Amino acid sequence: MDYKKAGVDIEAGYKSVELMKKHVKETMRPEVLGGLGGFAGAFDLSAIKNMDEPVLLSGTDGCGTKVKLAFVMDKHDTIGIDAVAMCVNDIACSGGEPLFFLDYIACGKNYPEKIATIVSGVAEGCKQSECALVGGETAEHPGLMPVDDYDLAGFAVGVVDKKDIIDGSTIKPGDTLIGIASSGVHSNGFSLVRKVFEITKESLDTYYDELGKTLGEALIEPTRIYVKALKNVKNAGVKIKGCSHITGGGFYENVPRMLPEGVKAVIQKESYKVPAIFDLIAKNGDIAEEMMYNTFNMGLGMVIAVDEADVEKTMAAIEAAGDTCYKVGHVEAGDKGVELC
Repeated sequence: MDYKKAGVDIEAGYKSVELMKKHVKETMRPEVLGGLGGFAGAFDLSAIKNMDEPVLLSGTDGCGTKVKLAFVMDKHDTIGIDAVAMCVNDIACSGGEPLFFLDYIACGKNYPEKIATIVSGVAEGCKQSECALVGGETAEHPGLMPVDDYDLAGFAVGVVDKKDIIDGSTIKPGDTLIGIASSGVHSNGFSLVRKVFEITKESLDTYYDELGKTLGEALIEPTRIYVKALKNVKNAGVKIKGCSHITGGGFYENVPRMLPEGVKAVIQKESYKVPAIFDLIAKNGDIAEEMMYNTFNMGLGMVIAVDEADVEKTMAAIEAAGDTCYKVGHVEAGDKGVELC
């Protein structure tokens, strides 16, 4: 008896690391010390010299049951972008710059080429957010997971000058809400999506005219990363008063998280066009509109609050980053919460 006969292939682990090294190398920042293969990732914080009171921020998340689509479609090069996005977008919500990321892949069996492909997506997400991939872990779980299954999660660490933390405390009635477009369903609500649609190769390969693509292509579209957009707004001299990453729980759970007591967010649903994928989900699942807005991002991955005088400058900065944005509402006095009208 040995470890390989027990289901863990150490040699496959070595091969996975070798195959992923080229992807990891592309994410390196000058502050990273050492290379891949140590027991811990090292990052030199002394290189951060432009902040009076640097504060570390952290975020952790996974891709949820969206990984089921990757299994069925046998497409593993984008799910890593989702894992990174869910973490770095949360850091950006607090005004921070992501510094480094570590991933964790649990699998039933280590197929080196598949693992390397997953990590290539992680590396792409890190490049999009200018975040270094400083390490990670691949764990084989024979007998616990089916051999073709895996789960992916990770965490990121970022930094922000204390005076620049976005905490929502200065939001007041009259402030404007700007929504930044999502790329689709992102990585939330897939337990409901999988109840609505039969997640098979045949169903995911079905083409829908209203989508202009197959169902699988629409659903697996990776989460949009908003780090550059929010950095552009900051560099434009705009003070973002509040920021909400629209993830699980949709508008009703996430928008109030950025608000102080005594104010409510009022969002006009007709201020932007809801992407066709959400109309298709609602129609096929006979899902009430309120439940849709309480589960999905409905086409807005991020909502920010700014002073009315800063609206044009903010929207120009977001668009310069390659994102689409809309003026979607405003802030009023009232009980803390969100009103969709």
